[in-house]
Amino acid sequence: MKSVWICCQIGSREYYAVPRVLFRGGRLKALITDQWAPPSATSLLPSFGPFSKLIGRYHQDLHSASVHSFTLSSLVFEAGQYFSGDKGWPQVIARNRWFQKKALPVLKSIADESRGASVKPVLFAYSYAALELLRFAKDNGWTTVLDQIDAGSHEESIVREEAEKYPELCGGWQPAPDSYWDNWRKECALADKIVVNSEWSKRALHEEGISQEKIRLVPLVFEASPEQLRFERKYPDKFTSERPLRVLFLGQIILRKGIARLLEAAKMLENEPVEFLLVGKPEFDPGLLKGRKNIKYSGFVPEHNKKAQYYKSADVFLLPTLSDGFALTQLEAQAWKLPILASKRCGEVVKDHENGLVLGEVTKESIEKAVLFCLENPGQLASFAERTANAHPFSIGQLQNELCRLMPDE
Repeated sequence: MKSVWICCQIGSREYYAVPRVLFRGGRLKALITDQWAPPSATSLLPSFGPFSKLIGRYHQDLHSASVHSFTLSSLVFEAGQYFSGDKGWPQVIARNRWFQKKALPVLKSIADESRGASVKPVLFAYSYAALELLRFAKDNGWTTVLDQIDAGSHEESIVREEAEKYPELCGGWQPAPDSYWDNWRKECALADKIVVNSEWSKRALHEEGISQEKIRLVPLVFEASPEQLRFERKYPDKFTSERPLRVLFLGQIILRKGIARLLEAAKMLENEPVEFLLVGKPEFDPGLLKGRKNIKYSGFVPEHNKKAQYYKSADVFLLPTLSDGFALTQLEAQAWKLPILASKRCGEVVKDHENGLVLGEVTKESIEKAVLFCLENPGQLASFAERTANAHPFSIGQLQNELCRLMPDE
């Protein structure tokens, strides 16, 4: 018989790709999430503070699905965090606990409804906000799937080392408390299957002692919009000071994403016709970016549609990440036919010298070399752009196939 799934997630991760695929296939029993707000509701609310998170917390594909959310309670919680000034790990841990506390009664109700069913539900939950949910599922004999969103504690060790090298750029970064990682390891132990989104994460979990028999590689997905499919990218015959090479970095401006190495490379390229545009929220004082003649800084852009202007105006997308579970921005950039310069420590989107360049080790020298190649070969960039359209491994249909293989019907 066909298995039915319950998805528990905070936020709109992957634009709700997993519950959308399951609903399309008639497998979604319920989506349990923190906030759910149709556009008609968000248009009446202010767009600052805790209300800004409501933008994008809905998907039309799930309009008739069984969705359980705690929007009002979530806003109250977020407002309390916002006005109290709580940040960092205390806020993250409190949010994860709050969500699980709200989700458990829903799971209990579903369990009561499912008693006597020939096939028990599958619980799909995301790392760090899943421990109590997985415990409940196991107690009820359900199958459990944990989606590991990053490279786990291995990633933290990388960032710790980077923070020691660049203390001026670490801002308020602090390592997670030991209890955070203790709970994560308990999540991994309770999960029947652990989904990772990249070979990088798979290797990282293996180094942390997680059983490889549990781990399944399922890449992230992205659906290009009609506008993206129609978009045509053009390059000049030569980059000049009047028309410089525009290098886009979009995402969290943090050490983990390789920002220190990027800034060093930008310094080395100050006398070249290259312009770096940083779009996102830095964890350090953005004033440190002032006075850099080849760097333009734009703050955080919450709305997905407003990111389009940056993707369209750029010539190349730079992702010098030191560790990413996947980095969905790669697929967003690819949808806009934007060549990508990426490290190996993320999802495998870039095929070297086919749709972009793969950085070896992430150093200021490797970034400089890749940018100079783009600067000197605008024709090659045009060729890269033409080859970004073949994104089948990252399609919704492929995700559906992967989930079916993950949990075959009984």
